[in-house]
Amino acid sequence: MKSVSTVLSVIAVATATAAPLHLDFVPEIDRKRLLTDSLRYENSRSETFSITRLDWLVSGFSLSTADGETINVADTIAFIPLRGTALTLPKLPEKKITSITFHIGPDKETNHSDPAQYTANHPLNPNFNNLHWDWQGGYIFLAIEGHWRSGNQKLPGGFAYHFANDWNRTTVTLPLDLNLKDESRVTITLDPQKILEELSFAEDGATTHSAEGDPVAARLKTNLSSAFRIAGIQKGGIPTPPNPPKPIDLPARPEGFSITLPKHVPLPALPSDNPILKSRVTLGEKLFNEPKLSRTNAISCASCHQGEALSDPRRFSPGVDGEHANRHSMPLFNLAWKTSFFWDGRATSLRAQTLVPIEDHLEMDESLENVVAKLKSDSAYPPLFAAAFGSGKITPENIGLAIENFLLTRLSLNSKLDQSVKGKATLTAEEQRGFELFFTESEPRLGKLGADCFHCHGGALFTDHSFHNNGLATTDDIGLEKTTGKASDRYKFSTPSLRNIALTAPYMHDGRFATLEEVIDHYNADFERNETLDPNLAKHPQGLGLSDDDKKALIAFLKTLTDPAFSPQP
Repeated sequence: MKSVSTVLSVIAVATATAAPLHLDFVPEIDRKRLLTDSLRYENSRSETFSITRLDWLVSGFSLSTADGETINVADTIAFIPLRGTALTLPKLPEKKITSITFHIGPDKETNHSDPAQYTANHPLNPNFNNLHWDWQGGYIFLAIEGHWRSGNQKLPGGFAYHFANDWNRTTVTLPLDLNLKDESRVTITLDPQKILEELSFAEDGATTHSAEGDPVAARLKTNLSSAFRIAGIQKGGIPTPPNPPKPIDLPARPEGFSITLPKHVPLPALPSDNPILKSRVTLGEKLFNEPKLSRTNAISCASCHQGEALSDPRRFSPGVDGEHANRHSMPLFNLAWKTSFFWDGRATSLRAQTLVPIEDHLEMDESLENVVAKLKSDSAYPPLFAAAFGSGKITPENIGLAIENFLLTRLSLNSKLDQSVKGKATLTAEEQRGFELFFTESEPRLGKLGADCFHCHGGALFTDHSFHNNGLATTDDIGLEKTTGKASDRYKFSTPSLRNIALTAPYMHDGRFATLEEVIDHYNADFERNETLDPNLAKHPQGLGLSDDDKKALIAFLKTLTDPAFSPQP
């Protein structure tokens, strides 16, 4: 967080300073904590609804004092996710406060700033907040999504209201009776039911992207100023966040592995305890291709993750005994931006993910103990581990760290589209049309037709790294629910990147579609509807309605996401 403004500094010099002021932002409905993913709430039009997403940006804080002064807190901005978060304003002058003011959305200059400049966990890093208008510029100020149902409607529809654009930046002022003498916490709640006041999903529309003159966006702006309240004030601070973990088992003379990112790509949050080192990358690549990791010494990680994209052209990858599970092997690149792995998110780190296939009976079917023994008996490995780790030990942990290091270097960020951003390539008219369709919301009430792909596949990485139910005909594979145990996560699977999509068939978590044409036909038709269908699909009950020319243009654009370095070489 940056320093307090000059105005504040002047006041602080003349008066005693107080302890920090902490703001807890919490979602609620009817003064009770918001319960997500449940059709339990009712709007003013007697439609029941649930909230699956309530993410927003807050900035431009100021405090009014009893003696008529205004304390401006400059350069303070926060990303508030659905679960809520806490924000600390730095030491403020010891004053009697009568009100607090803040803004929904960043100011104009910040809204149009380069999003790639922000550090990995900065509130404005697009990979951190998923609130950026992607390749077209500008942030979403507030995203509210969920399901709704009215009357005898059997299955719910979906709604997605994305509040944005400079003219919609909204000022909120709340009365506050507080003496800035002691460290204090103020709870500020946001009620989505009040945001939706006087809106009907059925009659007014279930989507908005805040185009100028859109009455839905205008209603959201009107409602926002009264959707907040001060819910409580208490003395005390917030827990100090833990320090980042220290590097694990560094060699005596670690040499970093150089990684260069294009200017338009957001910075990733690389693991602080496993810095990318040349020696570890070398070891990790050898281990990735090592068949000794399997029981039969016949297959390696590279057996199922082939070529430059580290993907498998087969629908299912056979294990050591020729058997296979029911999921397709995901391509492995641009993993530095991910925080959960596998189609169902069951691994919370890349190092943990790398060890699972070794012990899986349908894959490599080997014990980690045996793997360690085999590597120790191979004369090539002890010196490699000694170069990569201070202890030189060959352990499961160090195997995972080394393969993680290697996979973090697998980057694909040099497609034709990337070159066009740099001015080194030009999209054809058909590719440009596909680009426009990809990043355009389908809003029939406003006469807009789009493919609406960017909600899940947006940003420079063409994925939101989240989990969605995308309307596939269901099987007994329940996806994310198997990991979380939550019924609201049923049939949700990880969103893959669309980079190199033309090279990584077949598609979906189970490889059911062999071609991009089949994929687009799925979204263009009446896909399977159920309780957990993603709101951004549930709002299109009859599909997208793309023409044959639209579908061809969309595929032409998707092919511009191919990195030449990842294409098969003649």
